[in-house]
Amino acid sequence: MQLGVIGLGNMGGNICRRLMRAGHTCIVFDAKTEPRTALAKDGAIAVESLQAMVAAFTEKPRAVWVMLPAGSVTEETVNRLAALMERGDVIIDGGNSYYKDDLRRAKALEPKGIRYVDCGTSGGVWGLDRGYCMMIGGAKDVVQHLDPIFSTLAPGLADVARTPGRAGEVSQAERGYIHAGPPGAGHFVKMIHNGIEYGMMQAFAEGFDILRNKDSENLPEAERMALNLADISEVWRRGSVVSSWLLDLSAAALFKDPQLASFSGFVQDSGEGRWTIEAAVEEAVPADVLAASLFARFRSRQEHTFGEKLLSAMRFGFGGHVERPGAASAPAAAATPKAQ
Repeated sequence: MQLGVIGLGNMGGNICRRLMRAGHTCIVFDAKTEPRTALAKDGAIAVESLQAMVAAFTEKPRAVWVMLPAGSVTEETVNRLAALMERGDVIIDGGNSYYKDDLRRAKALEPKGIRYVDCGTSGGVWGLDRGYCMMIGGAKDVVQHLDPIFSTLAPGLADVARTPGRAGEVSQAERGYIHAGPPGAGHFVKMIHNGIEYGMMQAFAEGFDILRNKDSENLPEAERMALNLADISEVWRRGSVVSSWLLDLSAAALFKDPQLASFSGFVQDSGEGRWTIEAAVEEAVPADVLAASLFARFRSRQEHTFGEKLLSAMRFGFGGHVERPGAASAPAAAATPKAQ
């Protein structure tokens, strides 16, 4: 298939590369020249404007994947793109937009006949080779039309053992992507995924902080222990019930730098954690751990612990996030005027 991709950062660029490896054609645009040039060398059709992107398609309906930060930049791009597209064309938001914005956009585009799909995408900087886990919202027919794109980007069954009881044909979910429901459902599921991620990361951070402080001068001398955190994380990776990709990233960071001296402990939040807690409040669902993990990130911007350095290390490991102390602490606001 032909796919337009707007936003060629760590994930957007590698999404294109994974698709092109499988024979798809990518028409690419980024506000910066360098990533466009790099993708062109890899075989993409690089254009210098949204108008040029729409004009470059030789297949219809067109499908354009927007991979930009949530908030005003995505909102503006979707609106500009919609003004250039025709009835039947598809806009895919693959970033981390607030799901209520998806509901509004899909409804606004419906009279124009432009189809809107939201695709919560997880995989970070490793997705080129590992594939991307995708949670997709949109009308059934348009999601089916885009299946060649999603199936290429997904990890596939790979070496993950099938869940006991699942048999027969391998499902989309087993291959790493699902049609979660109508517009908004994809980003809602991804939002909760990221909220859970906050809690898991916080648990590892606090546990390793306790391990590290076992040799504290505040303890009786006979109870002090100097523990090898790199080896502890390594042994937990093998057969332990807490083994996970987040533990893999922690083990790699601790082996490289046992003191995590290169990380500040300033931990940003990108929005989904806050939105997850909002959803819990709206549904009257208790979410003690997820709320506490979000508040821990707020506190990390005032004082930093070893555990928070590990949070920073995990964020860098899966997403290439470089924490910048003093950066704005609020996530990009959802485009819809609403209580945040």
